[in-house]
Amino acid sequence: MKRRILSIIIIALTAAAIATAFVIIHKPIPKPEPIEGPRVYLNEKLTNEMSEIDGCEGIDKKVRAFMRQWQIKGASLAVMRNDSLVYAKGYGWADAADSVEMAPSNILRMASVSKLITATGIMVLQDRDSLSIKDTVFGPSGILNDSLFNSVIKDKNYHKITIEHLLRHQGGFNRDPLFSSLDVMKQLKLDNPPVKEDFYRLVLRNKLRFMPGEWEKYSNFGYLLLSEIIEKVTGKPYEQFIREEVLRPAGCYDMHIGGSYYSDKRDNEVRYYTHEGDGKFIEEYTGSGKMVERCYGGNNIPMLSGAGAWCGSPAEIARFVASIDGRPEVPDILTKESVELMTGYYDRDTFSLGWNDTHSDKGWSRSGTLSGTTALVKLFPDGECWVFISNTSTWKGPRQANYTDALFRSLRQSYSSKLPQRDMFNPDNLWIQM
Repeated sequence: MKRRILSIIIIALTAAAIATAFVIIHKPIPKPEPIEGPRVYLNEKLTNEMSEIDGCEGIDKKVRAFMRQWQIKGASLAVMRNDSLVYAKGYGWADAADSVEMAPSNILRMASVSKLITATGIMVLQDRDSLSIKDTVFGPSGILNDSLFNSVIKDKNYHKITIEHLLRHQGGFNRDPLFSSLDVMKQLKLDNPPVKEDFYRLVLRNKLRFMPGEWEKYSNFGYLLLSEIIEKVTGKPYEQFIREEVLRPAGCYDMHIGGSYYSDKRDNEVRYYTHEGDGKFIEEYTGSGKMVERCYGGNNIPMLSGAGAWCGSPAEIARFVASIDGRPEVPDILTKESVELMTGYYDRDTFSLGWNDTHSDKGWSRSGTLSGTTALVKLFPDGECWVFISNTSTWKGPRQANYTDALFRSLRQSYSSKLPQRDMFNPDNLWIQM
């Protein structure tokens, strides 16, 4: 009898210990506080006419000249000053075939600007003590310690990779195959397009190119892993968590993971165009053998996830930046400490967290390039933020951001002082001069 009682006690204590451990590892995630004031669906409010401003006609002239130079079908520009939206306008065609003009309400693929959203999601979780960016990713104590990862990884140096290494593109991965679906299918002898687990197997079975943290190599694969981490920690699909717990608290209600084909587009999403010099036609990523326009079927867009799949308008992206920039005018969704971590500058060779660069003298920047789009977000030291997204890729690829940055600087020099003091983020103050 005593033995039986003792066994029961041991079992009970063991169960309690397991439950306690579970609670420690999987901390409850509190709901974010709702943003103050009414919900503002910017993309239902903004029109081109609202940014027809006396004295600023030259903005139109310079933007259109820029578009002609780079053979861009359509583009959208938003300007925010001290967390107030002062300008939002579309140029050219949202859909040239159907003669639909670009408007500030149109959403576009933002490519790698998506990484800024993903990094913010990670920092939200750190603020809630659900993870730390110093946590390891793989290995017995790593967040991604599932059998898939444990069975594939042979190089123990993977166990040294932290979340921060992924955020800064310092993971050391030898490959970045997210835009090479056909090659992955051949290497893994797949009959169907690769899913994310296939990419994991392909990359993680190799030795690291360099020790984590000792160097950097831009990695879309690293941000796919960050998306996986978000799902593992929250128990929610990546897009659901980001929309509910990051974007909505930031006041952004019309951002979505994009699709691969024209038939996937949202009602207010643009048509995408590929410049001839960018290799307009390519074999479909599914392995069908069909030749498709690179921007429609050349890549599996949803597969990019937090690395580059988000769509949104420049106005809402500006609103998102207002929520993570540390300024007092719009409440941040991150703690002061997290904002400082994301924007801390180390040196020219070290990526910031989510941002490309956060030099205090030059401002913060985040660019994005994808077949059918180019994007640049630039927050200048004086508190002015410019966001430009096109629906046409150029032959310059990622270097296009340099030319867009030059456009920003030219426009700022001539027109910043002429832009009205108003806040189009506020539904009661769309037209009122402050």
